[in-house]
Amino acid sequence: MTPKARKGQAPGKLGREEFVAEFERSFFDPAFDKERGAVGRLAEIAWHNYKDGRKAPRTRKAGAGFSDPDYELSVEWLEARERIAAAQARQRDPATRSRVLLVIGSPRNDGSCPGEISKTFRLAGVAREALEAERVEVDVLDLSELTSGYRRHIHPCKGCVSTAMPLCHWPCSCYPNHSLGQTHDWMAEIYERWAAAHGVIVCAPVHWYQAPSALKLMMDRLVCADGGNPDPSSTHGKHVEEAKALELAGWPYPKHLAGRVYGVVVHGDVSGVEVTRRNLSDWLDWMGLIDAGPSARLDRNIGYYKPYATSHEELDADFAVQEEVRNVARAVAATVAEARAGRLPKPALKLRNPRPK
Repeated sequence: MTPKARKGQAPGKLGREEFVAEFERSFFDPAFDKERGAVGRLAEIAWHNYKDGRKAPRTRKAGAGFSDPDYELSVEWLEARERIAAAQARQRDPATRSRVLLVIGSPRNDGSCPGEISKTFRLAGVAREALEAERVEVDVLDLSELTSGYRRHIHPCKGCVSTAMPLCHWPCSCYPNHSLGQTHDWMAEIYERWAAAHGVIVCAPVHWYQAPSALKLMMDRLVCADGGNPDPSSTHGKHVEEAKALELAGWPYPKHLAGRVYGVVVHGDVSGVEVTRRNLSDWLDWMGLIDAGPSARLDRNIGYYKPYATSHEELDADFAVQEEVRNVARAVAATVAEARAGRLPKPALKLRNPRPK
């Protein structure tokens, strides 16, 4: 018997007046005052979309290759899927240059409240120069744009995987949700950039013994890359019972990003660097990425117990950590070259995982 979905947590929908008031809060600026009538008309349209649950207002039939070719899928999801497939094809083409995705995991930059660039940004720049010296193409993903970019969002993971793995679609189909105003989701682009990479280097500071919230948002949303369902028509969208039945029938938990090489750079100023570096490494290992060796897993305190105000000066003087970051990049570049040439040993491929998940 397929387990039944447990219900009773979600609050009820907003009433019309409450919804309209919430909608109009986005236009608090007096600059919108002369267009209050237009805002009211837009609020009425948005209210009906919310009430009717118009999550994906533009759809088309799934088509060939899907378990239910007639099922209507979001046009935005299908376009994201096509871009990811094209990126995967480029990544597998031996004629292309090696490409490394360099992730800046700090939310700090000089275009928002901190008023200053982050040390993570500077360390990523050191890594970038070392990668380019090895003739590697570098794609810089700066997650601080979440704090300084207009309507730049990574919406939180909704935890579909914990209901049943096939309910978690690859790429994520939870967003955009137009009826709830959950739009401008950056992850559709970020999935494509991970898919295009042969290697990944994650650079991050420690925030309260953990990865920063901007980085953690991306990490959580990458859960669909590890076991996610590439065919939403098999669950007819978010049909819980169908997803549970699929998983219980035997789910392969496909690792969509496996085989890419990784390095990690974590820095702090007092404590937590080892814990955060280990968490990031464990996460990447679990997704099937390949570490580039001990030199590619770096955790260091910069300006140990020194004032925050002089932290950049501390980094200026720490030539050793700068060289260690270069070594992370060099190790990743060398391991990517070995992996692409087929010279990387893969003994684990001969083993059967008795606990797939």
